[in-house]
Amino acid sequence: MFPLQRGRRLRVNESIRSLVRETTLSPADFMFPMFIAEGENYRSEIPSMPGIFRRSLDLTVEEVKELYALGIRAVNIYVKVDESLKDNTGKEAWNPEGLMQRAIRAIKAACPEMIVMPDVALDPYSIYGHDGIIKNGDIANDETNDALVKMAVSHAEAGADFVAPSDMMDGRVLRLRQGLDAAGFHHVGIMSYSAKYASAFYGPFRDALDSAPKEADVLVPKDKKTYQMDYANRIEAVKEALWDVEEGADMVMVKPGIAYLDIVREVKNAVNVPVTVFHVSGEYAMIKAAAERGWLDHDKIMMEQLMCIKRAGASLISTYFAKEAALLLHRQ
Repeated sequence: MFPLQRGRRLRVNESIRSLVRETTLSPADFMFPMFIAEGENYRSEIPSMPGIFRRSLDLTVEEVKELYALGIRAVNIYVKVDESLKDNTGKEAWNPEGLMQRAIRAIKAACPEMIVMPDVALDPYSIYGHDGIIKNGDIANDETNDALVKMAVSHAEAGADFVAPSDMMDGRVLRLRQGLDAAGFHHVGIMSYSAKYASAFYGPFRDALDSAPKEADVLVPKDKKTYQMDYANRIEAVKEALWDVEEGADMVMVKPGIAYLDIVREVKNAVNVPVTVFHVSGEYAMIKAAAERGWLDHDKIMMEQLMCIKRAGASLISTYFAKEAALLLHRQ
């Protein structure tokens, strides 16, 4: 007996393969994470992330215009904060003339249609490198939430389209929604980092912002495992995402990306809001390092990973490859 169904009929050539392809990528699927620094005409490459730079505001604006022209419609922004502005309260995070607030205004003025999603967490502003306020040797959850509300409202006042809480404090989505609404920002959305794991894949990112936990002369947690999720857990991710949706999240995020595709699919099946996936710095750096050594084909691996993230259920992919992938898609 010969098989009546032959899968290879649909794989004969690229034309047929493209006709039946289940998942596609476009530049509009990507969000580009950007690192912003003080200064003028300043650009400094991050050693552990080849091709990714800290930029001053003027160069950030120029880059945003290029991204928009390529079809990328969202940026996720982070700021490199001067050490003199860091403390245990994070108060610089809601300074109306802070670097983040100035960056939001500058981007929206130069490219109004670009969706700006600033990071909401205290680690870039903390002398301890933690996402919250340290009290009695631990992260003070509710006091941190109070600070995050001030931070988010200041971002909304500057013109942010969404706020992106990456802190993993309990109950912060509800507090942010209430705070934004009370300040008159009903239209500002929340993209919550709902399933953010305590991962070793974040190392290059922490280099970029100097946001790793630091040793101190007071009792401080040595890592972020009391608030970021245990990477052994799956059901917990679904629970966290559902809680965030109930509290008012407009989008939820799974982070990291390629190593957590099972979680992406679980969350996608459980929620009725768009799912964002963060293809993180360590995943980016590994591809760059392997490609430099000739061990992998850079562009093929880049596109395969992005396609796999989309296939798993991502509505939006935050990725340091956004610009490179968009350029490649245009060439194709």
